Amino acid sequence: MLLETRKLLDKSFTAVGIGAILLMIFALAGILLPIIWKGSGAFIFKGTVEHRKIMFDLWNRGDQADLQKELKLVEKIRAPLFAKIKTFKTELKKMPRTKRREFKNELKNLKKTLEELIGPFPGERQPVLLRQRYGCPRWDRTLIKLKEVLYITEWDYSNPEKGGIKKLIPRRKYFKNTSMESFFPYLKENIENIMQPHLTFYPQFLTDSAKDSHIFGGIWPELLGTIYLTLGAMLFAVPMGVIAAIYFCEFASNGPVISFLRISISTLAGVPSIVFGLFGLAFFMNTIHLPKSVLTGSLTLALLILPTIIRASEEAILAVPRTYKEAALALGGEKIYTTLTVTLPVALPGILTGIILSMGRAAGETAPIIFTAAVSVGSVLKIDQLLTNPTPSLSWNIYNLCTEHEAVDEIRHVQYGMVLALIAVVVLLNLVAIFVRARVSSKLQN
Repeated sequence: MLLETRKLLDKSFTAVGIGAILLMIFALAGILLPIIWKGSGAFIFKGTVEHRKIMFDLWNRGDQADLQKELKLVEKIRAPLFAKIKTFKTELKKMPRTKRREFKNELKNLKKTLEELIGPFPGERQPVLLRQRYGCPRWDRTLIKLKEVLYITEWDYSNPEKGGIKKLIPRRKYFKNTSMESFFPYLKENIENIMQPHLTFYPQFLTDSAKDSHIFGGIWPELLGTIYLTLGAMLFAVPMGVIAAIYFCEFASNGPVISFLRISISTLAGVPSIVFGLFGLAFFMNTIHLPKSVLTGSLTLALLILPTIIRASEEAILAVPRTYKEAALALGGEKIYTTLTVTLPVALPGILTGIILSMGRAAGETAPIIFTAAVSVGSVLKIDQLLTNPTPSLSWNIYNLCTEHEAVDEIRHVQYGMVLALIAVVVLLNLVAIFVRARVSSKLQN
């Protein structure tokens, strides 16, 4: 009976373990697949003629002759739209003043929305803002803007039980019995010819700098800033963490001071990251007067991940068989020499595991760098600027673009593209560290 019970328990634990693994896989798939799908939209999408014009004007990409030929074709197709508006303006002069004022307001609203769709009207003064010099560069945004041109959104609050009900009123209705009435069917029927959408591959999203607050361009400063901050944090945290772990395991004698230090390290591992950010602001910037820079942010992140590295390194060092140390000491090796040549190499795979975990956390943290290193808009930093200049970073800019950007709905592809890039950076750094750990383990076994 006891044997049967044990077998049943073994099967139960196995089933629970498999279920937990499957649940984790489904959870990861549920989180990552939408990010990958929507993030890929920053690299692969239907680009309009406006996108190709932007690429040539800002980055000198594409064939000028082909672009000019396409622009002439588009100009010819768009000409009837401008002609209808011009004719309608002539009609306005013959209308009564009250009606003329009403139509002028409608025409003004229509013109503003139409310029967001296809860009400035021919012959008009060049707008100051870069985003106002071009129409929709992406086909998905084109369809949304087309809907705004064709329809006016109104809310019906007549039923208090249901609240406001959204209604789309055809804009054509407001221009009934005028020359503008045929404007809207023409625009709807010829929108593809007007915008010329083509499947576009834009790998330069990773290497271009942003233009006009991420309306155009890519995320290279943010990507490079994240790498700078992560590697800088590891540069400070890894030596200090490993040395501290060696001291605790091999040289420190048990006592109240060492016990207090161990408790403090354990406590620091659970402190919220925003506290480290405030400490970095108070100590590094306000006390020792370091500027807001990559250096200050790296030091703050290093303090954040230091407890994890110390604990992981301690566990790895304590896992080294005691016989290894005793054999080295018996052969006449000093304690420090034994630690560096016997204990540390054997414990290195475990230490690298702690470093891998810490690296992923450092790359994705936002709160510690808000006050010490990150800025919303910035250029690519050179190596000699890392000690004095702040930098954009993926984690901070993702938050900033999702919550504070004035055109948040128009740059969804940038937000998801940044998230996908951040995940890719973390995975890539982890893969490099795992590869190094595997090589070290393989050499130790040989």
